[in-house]
Amino acid sequence: MNQMGQQIIARFTVSRIAVATIASVMGAFATLALLVGLGALRPAQARQAKAPYPAMAPLDQSLMERNAEITLARSAAPEGISRDAEILVLGKNGYETAVKGKNGFVCAVERGWMGPFDGELAANFWNPKLRGPLCFNPPAARSILPMTYKRTEMVLAGQSKAQMIEGIKTFVKQKLPPLEPGAMSYMMSKEQYLTDNGQHHWIAHLMFYTPLMEGAVWGADLPHSPVMLNPQFHGHPEPINVFMMPAGRWSDGTPDPVSE
Repeated sequence: MNQMGQQIIARFTVSRIAVATIASVMGAFATLALLVGLGALRPAQARQAKAPYPAMAPLDQSLMERNAEITLARSAAPEGISRDAEILVLGKNGYETAVKGKNGFVCAVERGWMGPFDGELAANFWNPKLRGPLCFNPPAARSILPMTYKRTEMVLAGQSKAQMIEGIKTFVKQKLPPLEPGAMSYMMSKEQYLTDNGQHHWIAHLMFYTPLMEGAVWGADLPHSPVMLNPQFHGHPEPINVFMMPAGRWSDGTPDPVSE
């Protein structure tokens, strides 16, 4: 996931508090006491502004009505792909197959915990409203989707970020299948919910999974280049890179003006 399109993450600002001066001696003491109290609160307010979702919300807030999730998952890719894809939905015990597929593609709706663990782009890691529909091609379904399963398993077990990072490192060494050549996914749903701000979605795009490498190998993030390097994994801790390219159209065929 894309919790994907991470350049859309909203920035938060810290509120400023002004205290008026008082002429009397007693008023001065009162003002001093107030300033001390506000000084103690200010760091907490700043942390809240920067991390509006500091911990996981009750799981029910991340769950969806089953048919609605199936529809949202299918919207990740053009109908010619998603109609025969396997569809996953998130339940109380993890992802489960809601519709069996025929073409090897697997569509699912990822949640915020598939994003970066730390840094500015981790603000929505525990945002229960995030919905990232994507559809893995067969190589990605075999070698990338297991990362979604693993992160979700640890989240549902109540693990902290630090525990998850260590668990993923062990998983990578012992159980993660090798990255298959050609692994990619579609993320073309206009119903994405990737930020609390604005229209909530990013652009329609494709994602390509590679071993760790410099973005310059793909010409990523250079002037006028359509290729972007997604910081979703980037070796922290999953040992892969994700390169993204605008698709220009949503999965229903309508133009995506942001991509044009």
